Amino acid sequence: MGFPTKVQLISRQASERYYINFPSAVAQAMEFSKGEAVEWIIADKGHLILARKEVPPDPVDVQKKTRRS
Repeated sequence: MGFPTKVQLISRQASERYYINFPSAVAQAMEFSKGEAVEWIIADKGHLILARKEVPPDPVDVQKKTRRS
């Protein structure tokens, strides 16, 4: 499921800034906190990866199943 978002440009006399906002549902699902430091990594011209410096633990321990051949 995707969340369409528009890129916003704020132009000032001395600079330009681009903004991308997260929908509240995404931020809450990821458990982001106000002022949290994150880093954007450019994978290619079609993909940005948002990386966290500190990741909160998962609320539920999920066991991954291995496939049997």
